[in-house]
Amino acid sequence: MNWKAMLISLGILLLLGGGFLTYIELKEIIPRQLNGSPLIAVGEKKKSLKDIIFETQKYVVMIETDTGIQGSGFLYNEQGDLITNAHVVSGVRQVKVKTADARELIGEVIGISTEVDVAVVRVPELANSGSLSLVKYEKSSVGDEVLSIGSPLGLQNTVTTGMVSGVGRSLQIAPYTYSDLYQISTPISHGNSGGPLVDTSTGYVLGINSAGLENSSIGFSIPIVNVLPLIEGWSKEPMTMLPGIALNEESEIVEETKRLDQLASYLVAHFYDAINIGDYVYAYTLLGSSWQEGTSYVKFRENYITTRNISIDDQHITLGDDEATITVVISADERVDGSFKLTKQQISFRVGYDDDQLKLLNSKSKLLQ
Repeated sequence: MNWKAMLISLGILLLLGGGFLTYIELKEIIPRQLNGSPLIAVGEKKKSLKDIIFETQKYVVMIETDTGIQGSGFLYNEQGDLITNAHVVSGVRQVKVKTADARELIGEVIGISTEVDVAVVRVPELANSGSLSLVKYEKSSVGDEVLSIGSPLGLQNTVTTGMVSGVGRSLQIAPYTYSDLYQISTPISHGNSGGPLVDTSTGYVLGINSAGLENSSIGFSIPIVNVLPLIEGWSKEPMTMLPGIALNEESEIVEETKRLDQLASYLVAHFYDAINIGDYVYAYTLLGSSWQEGTSYVKFRENYITTRNISIDDQHITLGDDEATITVVISADERVDGSFKLTKQQISFRVGYDDDQLKLLNSKSKLLQ
């Protein structure tokens, strides 16, 4: 055999050997990779409309002033800053803020425009409490489904659904000029002003609900992208002087008689809303410290995880000096042996203040059927 033939044969042997070694290596590597994380990302479960509503409501507040004006606002950052309408807080430095978990706090106006109907209120106690996500770059289109949350006629956290029915609308309501508005099919009435317009598919805030036509289902909302630079500017550098208010002028908050019966009723309903949506962590935060000390979160969750579709059929409230006892009759679907059965219970909650915050202090229950 000549040298050329020998070299060719050697080359063929090297190729065959390399291929065999590659096969052995792949045989070991590929199974290891397949036993790791999936190569295709699995998307998160899409949130239902009910989920989006409840998660949004937690960050929407009722705003009241000592001039008798009432409106809404919503948390947008971790500094405890609320976005609202200028006409809701015009002429005052301080406002009363009522949160979804029945707290009553004091907020300070740190930014307000005399031309655009937008303002920012800071509530230090709400810092690091979470916030709503904003649509910062894109505008909504006609046909997009939306929901509005606010406090019309004092009815806190009321939800209406509809769609964007027009864009680029303009109108004048002295002293404010409204331009490039969303026209929406969700009505805006007294108390709704300043609340968020939310995309039902994402839960992101599209706009600030600001005006509505009387006796009509037509409302108008300021696109958040149009005013976000102004809002963020106030959060970074709060205004030291407010229009029409001297620097040393103190606004007094009129102390109303606290309607403990209304707050207690609202807190119990809010508690069951959290259970229905499966937000057991949030529901647990509504319990007083003594209740939490006696019941771990794990045990609390176990008590409710087999229950769904809770509704309050009847309620009765007894008021004390600083506490209220609210007795409710509830219907719920209870899972027993793999299937759901309708049950009725009578539950009495003791509601009172724990570290200056209204809480569910304890409860007693009995099965009705």
